[in-house]
Amino acid sequence: MKIDPRCAHCLLMRVHYEAELSTDDPEIIGKAVMAGLDALHRTFKPGEPAARISTAVHRQAYKALGDPDPYLEIKLLSRGIAVDLMPLARSIVGNEISINAFRRAVVVATIGNTLDFGVEGFDVKEEMFEEEFRRLYTQGLDVDDTEKMMPLLNNVVYIADNSGEILLDTLVIDQIKGLGGKVTLVVRGAPMLNDATMEDIEAHGIEADQVLTTGSNAIGVCFEEAPPELVEAFGTASLIISKGMANYETMSEYGYTPIAYMLRTKCQAVADDLGLDTGILVAKLCE
Repeated sequence: MKIDPRCAHCLLMRVHYEAELSTDDPEIIGKAVMAGLDALHRTFKPGEPAARISTAVHRQAYKALGDPDPYLEIKLLSRGIAVDLMPLARSIVGNEISINAFRRAVVVATIGNTLDFGVEGFDVKEEMFEEEFRRLYTQGLDVDDTEKMMPLLNNVVYIADNSGEILLDTLVIDQIKGLGGKVTLVVRGAPMLNDATMEDIEAHGIEADQVLTTGSNAIGVCFEEAPPELVEAFGTASLIISKGMANYETMSEYGYTPIAYMLRTKCQAVADDLGLDTGILVAKLCE
């Protein structure tokens, strides 16, 4: 996905948000915003990949803050919300291994993409998340390609998105493995926003046939910084599942197929790029 003029406003709001997570010192907050503005000025060009610009902006803001993980407390909060939600999520998916159970798991995991912070108009409210979860499950997927995904589950690369949310992804992984498929789970190589890292894998005891990282803290997947084993895994996958908007922004640039995008459209620019409305649940297969 290419950068959109609307991205500038969103990026600077996110920089201010993460700066306030890191410190209450107005001088440092101001320096972080100025660093983000400077990076935006240097990198914002029509036709540039959106994630390349957002990576530059957030890295400069983090440097100005002197904080490698401003979202740490937010990630701990989201992990707790996900743990509390898992009994309900498991009861919805059930114990069977089937196309219907796979679809239910995809719905649950895609709703998990709502478990986000600092996204204008979609900022999660901890005390209301279970209520929102039930409402969205009743609504279901607005784009549902789960049946088309079923024959492609032999060797899946699953790119995780946010901390906490990744716990709900395990329900999809369990279905894939139960159906005889193998799963390579991918997380960020270092902290960026509230994205899942190896720390989440260890904290939750998550298991997959293979766990890889993107090799860096770049937004989404930056192939210039990715380890060779990840590039190889993409090349041999029977299906790539790309979770969340940032992963969509990057993976849509590389032309891999078949790839399934699982997300909630929390951004008008992403929704427009997909040709969809905002606020909807999407499990879209591109072949």
